[in-house]
Amino acid sequence: MPRSFACSFCGKKYPPSSGTSYIRNDGSILYFCSTKCRKSQLELRRDPRKLKWTEHYTGKKK
Repeated sequence: MPRSFACSFCGKKYPPSSGTSYIRNDGSILYFCSTKCRKSQLELRRDPRKLKWTEHYTGKKK
């Protein structure tokens, strides 16, 4: 069992006792730290690179 998972949407690390996992029909596994991340990716089809609150954000660096 891994010590922590990385959220497939925002990139945040979280312990295995929290969060949810989603298994697609092709067998790939997506891990989500919160409902906000799960809904953003699966239902709303948002791009994590365009949201400032994710670690995958590619905006200007200070």
